[in-house]
Amino acid sequence: MFELFGVSAAMLALFVGFGVLIGVLFGFFGMGGSFLVTPALLVMGYPSRVAVGSGLAFVFGTSVIATLKHRDLGQVDYKLGVSMIIGTTVGLEVGKEIVLYLEEMGLAGNIISITYVLLLGGIGLFVTYEALKGGDGDGGVSHDVDSDADIDADDIPEIAKKIQSYSLPPMITLRGGIQVSLWMILLVAFATGLLSGFLGVGGGFIRMPALFYLIGVPVPIAVGTDLFEIMFSGGIGSFLYAQSGGVDLSIVAPLLAGSAFGARIGSAATSIVNEEEIKIYFGLMLLLGALAVAVRQVGNYLGMGVLDYVSLALILGSALMVAGAVIYSALKSVRSPETVSATAD
Repeated sequence: MFELFGVSAAMLALFVGFGVLIGVLFGFFGMGGSFLVTPALLVMGYPSRVAVGSGLAFVFGTSVIATLKHRDLGQVDYKLGVSMIIGTTVGLEVGKEIVLYLEEMGLAGNIISITYVLLLGGIGLFVTYEALKGGDGDGGVSHDVDSDADIDADDIPEIAKKIQSYSLPPMITLRGGIQVSLWMILLVAFATGLLSGFLGVGGGFIRMPALFYLIGVPVPIAVGTDLFEIMFSGGIGSFLYAQSGGVDLSIVAPLLAGSAFGARIGSAATSIVNEEEIKIYFGLMLLLGALAVAVRQVGNYLGMGVLDYVSLALILGSALMVAGAVIYSALKSVRSPETVSATAD
């Protein structure tokens, strides 16, 4: 059978296809999908160190592509992004050391998997609940952000207003006139950096909501700034893991090749797809990701290897479901009479 860099053609095709699906998710949601890559690699039998390190290297590559797109749209707050890099770097180092310590004890795979189940399951339930509550969104994720305009207080979540009310110096002013303590930004950055280093994720599926709900940054800017920060956290994290042989380029390269194409589709869809239509699918994807890792753990405990295949099918199926929903909604929007009329005008 044909092999490239020691990887079979079938496996390369699988990685490229998976990369396309994750690229669509990355471009649309601003979340890298590494929370699916690392569990998938664990299910496929890769060591914890390789699964986490290769996941971070993949995050780095995809974030560079997406950040350039959001920079062109004026959705990156560099002051906020640079501030977060400090806390993220410390968190990454702490997370990496925890993984290496647990690996020496032979506990890394189990603990990382259990953490994934709890984290993905909890966030998935929250996102699905919020989506089912309904929203009045009548368009895609807006890319029209005025960097000089102050943000309407009504658009800021109540939790963020409370946090902004604490004047703990030094205070910094962000885009839109938001004032927040530097310590709060560093705390959010450290927490997400710790998760990045421990789980091999970019942390976007936590950092982006945290920027909006805790700091009060508008969603488009939160997405763009999150991607900018992920670019550094993914680069630093993958470098740290590469030093201990934790990055497998035969995994990362085909994933990046596929995601580069998928990210362009996802980014283009943000301006025409109603985000409310997709949120529930995204929440279900997180829940299915948690279920996939849980199934794998049960399979390991019971000695049932077939459950590993079920787990992998759930991971790939969840990514396919959400990416397919994004593409389908985009095509439906393009073909709608309103869109055709607007294009004709």
